[in-house]
Amino acid sequence: MTRLPKTFTDRVKALGFTDPHVADLKAFNPDHEARLKDFTEKGYHGTMDWLAETTDRRRHPVAMWPEAKSAIVLGMNYGPETDPLASLSQPGNATISVYARNRDYHDIMKGRLKEAAGLLARDLKAEVKVFVDTAPLPEKQTAELAGLGWQGKHTNLVNRDYGSWLFLGTILTDAELTPGSPEIDHCGSCTECLDICPTNAFPAPYQLDARRCISYLTIEHKGPVDPELRPLMGNRIYGCDDCLAVCPWNKFAQNAAEIKLKARDDLNAPALKTLAKLSDSEFRKFFSGSPIKRIGRNRFIRNVLYAIGNSGSAQLKETAQAYTQDPDPVLADAALWAVNRLEDHV
Repeated sequence: MTRLPKTFTDRVKALGFTDPHVADLKAFNPDHEARLKDFTEKGYHGTMDWLAETTDRRRHPVAMWPEAKSAIVLGMNYGPETDPLASLSQPGNATISVYARNRDYHDIMKGRLKEAAGLLARDLKAEVKVFVDTAPLPEKQTAELAGLGWQGKHTNLVNRDYGSWLFLGTILTDAELTPGSPEIDHCGSCTECLDICPTNAFPAPYQLDARRCISYLTIEHKGPVDPELRPLMGNRIYGCDDCLAVCPWNKFAQNAAEIKLKARDDLNAPALKTLAKLSDSEFRKFFSGSPIKRIGRNRFIRNVLYAIGNSGSAQLKETAQAYTQDPDPVLADAALWAVNRLEDHV
């Protein structure tokens, strides 16, 4: 076994990451494959067909690279400076998930991970591969094995020093590194993350039915949202932080140090009326460099229209009315639904 070089540890911290944590891939939990299979067999993945299609590659890190012996897991803190749920009480404004209120974290982390991996390859004469959330790698399970945190009852990683606010990056290597100790579950009897979910998306602790999750509905789901779920979305137009924000471990959380991860002022509770009027070119410009840009203007406007329908504001009825004849049937449906909802409030 080889210990991580101090020069590597010092450099990754200077790059804005947490202390590196090492997982011995031979000790990877074999139960993960069964849980993943159960998730897709129950249909909890919704329309994310790629999850079912890549199950074999998600079962174990070595399925991505058979020569891998160790994984170095790094976190990058994106803790918010203000209450991420404060805008939920402003129905005329939008609530955007904390992670999407500035630059896309993939763009920030990938280059820095590559630099760190290059140092490791040089110092250990080892092969390396870098992953940031875009490949079918079981990141959270690997992070738990490495000791960076544990998967909470909301299925997200929780860290004792940063709470729920960590992005994950992974470096696989064929070097056999001295591993850390796996983190144990510290959720205890707490169910706050489960209890707060607006759509009851958790069939049981540690299980998520994405089909009812607002993050899935606003980001991944392409068609119209089930009318039963639309009123429960409130003014959440991109993602949902409810289960993350209420975690008691966030009392130890720190504000993001990386300036590109600090919220833009214009993405803290922006007015729904303003967002609804964005043309395609305006949408692309406004969200340049943001993860929100990836869902496209029409899906974004669909979400805004649902939020307008939930606003209870008769003043926004005209804004929704403008989309009732939209050539996109999903937008026209969302607009008509919003108009009918607002008429009930007049």
